[in-house]
Parts: sequence; structure tokens; C-alpha cells
Amino acid sequence: MTDVLIIGGGPTGLLLAAELRLHGVDVVVLEKEAEPTPFVRSLGLHVRSIEILDQRGLLDRFLAHGTEYRGGGLFAGIPLRWPEAIDTEHGYVLGIPQTTTDRLLEEHAVEVGAVVRRGSAVVGVTQSDTEVVAELAGGTALRAQFLIGCDGGRSTVRKLLGIGFPGDPTTVETLTGEMEATDDPETIAAVVAEVRKTQRGFGVGPVGGGAFRVVVPSDEVRDAPPTIDDIRRRLRAVAGTDFGVHSPRWLSRFGNATRLADAYRAGRVFLAGDAAHVHPPVGGQGLNLGLQDAFNLGWKLAGAVAGWAPPGLLDTYEAERRPVAADVLDFTRAQSELLRTEPGPLALRSLIGDLMAFEDVNRYLIERLTAIGVRYPLGPGLGARLRDVALPQGRLYALMRSGRGMLLDAAGTLSVAGWADRVDYVAGGDRTVLLRPDGYVAWTGDSAEDLRDALARWFGTGR
Repeated sequence: MTDVLIIGGGPTGLLLAAELRLHGVDVVVLEKEAEPTPFVRSLGLHVRSIEILDQRGLLDRFLAHGTEYRGGGLFAGIPLRWPEAIDTEHGYVLGIPQTTTDRLLEEHAVEVGAVVRRGSAVVGVTQSDTEVVAELAGGTALRAQFLIGCDGGRSTVRKLLGIGFPGDPTTVETLTGEMEATDDPETIAAVVAEVRKTQRGFGVGPVGGGAFRVVVPSDEVRDAPPTIDDIRRRLRAVAGTDFGVHSPRWLSRFGNATRLADAYRAGRVFLAGDAAHVHPPVGGQGLNLGLQDAFNLGWKLAGAVAGWAPPGLLDTYEAERRPVAADVLDFTRAQSELLRTEPGPLALRSLIGDLMAFEDVNRYLIERLTAIGVRYPLGPGLGARLRDVALPQGRLYALMRSGRGMLLDAAGTLSVAGWADRVDYVAGGDRTVLLRPDGYVAWTGDSAEDLRDALARWFGTGR
């Protein structure tokens, strides 16, 4: 029996596997697809995800394959500048295709000892008070202490658990893919610029190797993948030309379904990423939201496996992450309305653009979209993540790579005695805070007794 089974080898499942391995947890990732998907579903990482990579020592390998963007257009495509004085050391979006993100996260997970089994489809999940059993296609079964469903919007795990997935069904779809074109890049760029004055959901741009990524609204909702003829027809309808597209590398479609799971946990089984929430890709928050789910759950689950997790710690995963997802869904709905082409939404879009010219409004929206504005309900002055800061011993994020908690003690008068196997101690600096392994502030003050209460709340009984 292994400690944790993760169903789904996408970015959420792979980051979660690596987080668990930081604490010595045995992890097996089961992915039904035999080969990595060629589809580029996401094109970038937001600030909080970039910070997560920095906190685990992974950022340099991602920066080597990505491009930093500090331009506007994140919120509903409104073309305003990047806000000044944003609360982070990483004030940019990292442009990087999801195929690369998936590959780098899988390489990291395997490096730290996770087992990734491709071509392993789960068809059944049962559980008792002590274990979870995953039945695989072909009749074999695997046992674990816990199981996490990271298997996407059509999650088999969620359906097997009978967890509801209410929300808004798909009413509008978009066709996308990578393909070659006979028109020259300058002509394509000029047409795209004109169309995007009114159709913000449209785009044709180079991706290298002579290919272009096409995104074009559909005029129907279907289950079948699109064909190159479907792409040509919609390009002609929307742009007046099909640019001579041909030789597709891959083709896909996505809809505007917006759904949130009724629960993130059923006994020893949890949901994370798209298995727990889906929404249109407006603003690019989907993959990032899943990574942040994994970062929240990993250390808590590791504590349960190790036996030190205090009562109720695992329940804080849903209590913290489900409201964040609900907020993202509403934030995405609002942006989707601003992208419509009727006179009312266009007038509202113009008004919002005027408001975003105010620095505080622009910064608020971008910090909310990039997840550095997330505040967990931990108490007054608590629940925010701490940005990277310089300490006498080095950068904060560089000191957090063990995945343990951390006490920053400005005066050097406090102690983590009894919890030193779970919490690091750093004296000096200009603040006194207890950080959880995910970097969120769990306590601040100067009382040793209050600190011990906070340590027990988040890290269990002292030793």
C-alpha cells in the first residue's frame, strides 16, 4: 500500500506529488493518457504561481523556457499598463506553453521520487476508514491511505464519489489549434489587429516553426473535436479570410462552462484543480488555480500521513480553497461579460477601462487576478501570503525550499522548541510572523504562549 495515489498527471497532480515527496510521502501518479498531450491549454503563469516555483527552487528552469511580460491586457483584455508597486518581487506574467509546464513539473516530480504511471485509467474508487482502493482498467487495484482526484473537468474520481458539480453549462465555444498558414505574418497581424478591436476572443499568432496558434469563436456547441475545415469556415466568418491555414499540429475546442464542486473532500478522497472547478480561460487563471490548490493541500496531507496533523487540518483545505475558486469563477464571469460585443457590454468595458486608469483600481484587479490578493480567513491581520523579503540569512523564498513552516523572529526572543522537526527558525529581520509551509501568515505577535497555540493549531502537538 502506498501513502497517496494521485489520479491525473497534469500540472496540479504533478506539483502535488512533488510537494508530498518533500516530506518523504510515497506517491504514485496515475495518468490515463499514454503520452503527454500536445494541446496547449494554457499559455502563462501568474504571479502567485511564479512565487510558488521560487519557493521550491524551480523558477530558474521555468524562466529558461519562458518569456516575462509586463504589459497590460490581463483583465478582460483591457490594454492598460502593468500596475506600479505591485506587492511582489515577480511583477510579471511568465509566458510559457502548458506542454512545457507539464514537462518541467513531471521531471521535477520524478527527480524527487514520485512514481508516474501513464496509460493507467481509474475506473473505480472505494474507501474504508483506513484506506482507499483505486481499481484500474484491466482489473488491477492499488491501495493507499489517501487519494486525490486531479483528473480534470470531466473527473472520473468526482463522478465515482457522487460529488455534485453545479454551475453554468457551456453556451458558447471557441475553436483553437496550431497550424501553418500561407499568408505572410505581416498580413495576418494586420487583420488580427483590426478584428480584435471588437472581437477580443479572437487571435492568430506565431508559435514558432512556421506555425500559428488560432483562437476563433465557434457558432455552435459540439462534443466532437473541430476539423481544419471548421477552423477555416469560422476564420472566414469572423475575419473575412482563412489566412490559408493548413497542416494542423493539433485542434481542440473549449467552452464557457463554469462549475464548482459541491465538496472538495469525501472521506479519504480529495479533489483539486479542474476536477474541483472549471471556468472559461479568460484571464488565464485555470492552471494557476490548480497549482495553488496543490500548494495548499500538499503539506497538510503530508502531516496527516506522518501523523502530526492536528484535528481539522485537512478540512482547512476545502475551507480555504473552495471560496477562492468561487471568487475566481465570479471574476471570470465578470470578464466574460466585458468581452461581449453588444452595445451594453461595450459601454461597460469602456467605463471599466476608464476606472482602471486609476492606479489603485488597476493594482487591485491585477493582484486579484494573479492571486497575490488571496486572504485566507485565519484571523485579523493573518491569512495573506508573505512576499519574498531579504533576511540576514538570505532571501525568504530561498529559505523555504524544504517545505516546512517557518518562524521569523525579529527580536530573537521566541522559540519553536517542540516543533523544530516541522518548523524552521530564523532570527532577525524586521517582522515576527509564523509562516505555514505554503507561505501564508498563520500568526504574528510577541507572546510566546500565543505562538505555542498557533504552532499547535497548524503543526500539531509539540515533541
